[in-house]
Amino acid sequence: MSSHARGIALYLAGVALFAANDALGKWLVTDYSVAQLMLIRSLGAVFLIYGLMRSTGVTLKLPPGQALWHVLRILLLAGDSFSFYYGTQALPLADVMTFYMSAPLIITAASALLLKERVGMKRWGAILVGFVGVVVALQPTSAAFSPSALVALSGAACFALAMVITRRLRDCHWLTLVAWQFIGCGVVGVIGAPFAWTIPTLLDFVLMALVGLVACGCFMLITKALNLAPASLLAPFQYSAIVWATILGWIFWGDRPTPPILIGNAIIIGSGLFVLYRERTLKVEVNERIEPIP
Repeated sequence: MSSHARGIALYLAGVALFAANDALGKWLVTDYSVAQLMLIRSLGAVFLIYGLMRSTGVTLKLPPGQALWHVLRILLLAGDSFSFYYGTQALPLADVMTFYMSAPLIITAASALLLKERVGMKRWGAILVGFVGVVVALQPTSAAFSPSALVALSGAACFALAMVITRRLRDCHWLTLVAWQFIGCGVVGVIGAPFAWTIPTLLDFVLMALVGLVACGCFMLITKALNLAPASLLAPFQYSAIVWATILGWIFWGDRPTPPILIGNAIIIGSGLFVLYRERTLKVEVNERIEPIP
């Protein structure tokens, strides 16, 4: 597989974990504060990160000259996590996910401006068509126009910009990037948790730690994917989260997909397949222009 193909595969796997993380997090914040969830979630992630760092020899040391970019990335991802969980306290999960599905549009625009990635009209078209599929599938409620929606939209912007910066910092080891990300989220949790602490049951504590493991695995896959492929190429595959949410809802909660969900998912899958087709076609076109060595 080419590096771009491996990047797409890893990104799709990471987004699949996002679906499980989102649903579990939405359920937990009904009884616990966002800061408390972020704190215990970070503790859960530490076990996985520490084990991997010990086995690979990777450290927290950052390359010189990138400190400001790393600080900005950590702040953006902490803002992303806080905004998502806060948004799910006030809005239906479908509304929050709709706002977060604006991230591919922001990623693509920011990649063109900040990373100078070439984004053609056909890729822009595929992203816009995918977003239409999201709106059709999720059917946002009137709550999507409430003040809480601004928090969710801000979180989507934080996530998108953090992904672009992650691509910029691809020279740094992906495990180091993920480790600092969860350190930042843990600090936010430490600051805010004492103001709204609820003693969790053993089961809920384990579930919050499990959210950390799932989220950690998710960002490991996505960070590695951004090391292999341009952010603007990976952006449309963010929409696959809706497909996974539909499948998981059907398997675990018996939520049968409605016609709008099926139609929306078909549109989303179609836009993703178009991007894959374009990537394959462009690769062939480039290869055909290479002259053989005499």
